[in-house]
Amino acid sequence: MIHFAADDGEQIHVHVTGSGPPLVMLHGWTASHAEWRMFIKELACHHRLYLWDARGHGGHPLHVGTTATLSRMAHDLRQMLEYFELTDASLVAHSMGALTAWEYVRQFGTAGLARICVIDQSPKLVTDSGWALGIYGDFDAVLAAQFMQELRTDFVETVLRLSAHGLNIRARASYAQNSRGWQRERERLAQLAPAPLIDIWDSLTQADLRTTIPKINLPALLIHGECSNFYPLKTADYLHAQMPNAALQIYGDTDHNPHLWQPTRFLRDLLTFTKQGRC
Repeated sequence: MIHFAADDGEQIHVHVTGSGPPLVMLHGWTASHAEWRMFIKELACHHRLYLWDARGHGGHPLHVGTTATLSRMAHDLRQMLEYFELTDASLVAHSMGALTAWEYVRQFGTAGLARICVIDQSPKLVTDSGWALGIYGDFDAVLAAQFMQELRTDFVETVLRLSAHGLNIRARASYAQNSRGWQRERERLAQLAPAPLIDIWDSLTQADLRTTIPKINLPALLIHGECSNFYPLKTADYLHAQMPNAALQIYGDTDHNPHLWQPTRFLRDLLTFTKQGRC
């Protein structure tokens, strides 16, 4: 694990391995670079991998007073590309990682990027009367505020319920049964420091990156779970229509983590995309 100092002095930790064209992989909220563990061996045969633990993630305590936010993570990404002198990086971005990538483009354009793969994400989480493609299709400002209060009261269980009480019926059933998978996730979340993750969540729900999406003229691969916990298929269709150079892959019978449920297909699709620019 390599670390570098961001411009505010915070240490950003990055796992670097492999050889070939640079591939930067951005994990989801509350996760870490370990999200990509099952893919590292194969991808490292084709790419130089840069897998970060985003600020406030990965069990690394924060050492400066900067509030962890989406905007700050986009700055961290910019500085990471500069630190490693990456001028043609491909991004693989899941969930929060996709919002980070889009916020990067909003602030800095597509400089330093060659292409982007986005996994199961909406450009605006909170819904309103004119936007139904955020969380659950009905996660409005009232529910968002209630969720923030619940995070501060019981971080672990509130995070679990966000996935369990969504659009995926099987997730709801397995959570009610307290399956071993949910128990393991509960144990993992209990090891995390909640405060910076709550700050980040707050910034994610404030973001509206819809006007940025049409500006991403890079080759793009969109991967969406057919049974996503959070986003209906219309969200994927929206991104596909708005992003000028995008291909869309729907992974059948998978949730918010289609890459983890169909790893063989994901590897094939991703390597085809990074070698040819389209999938």
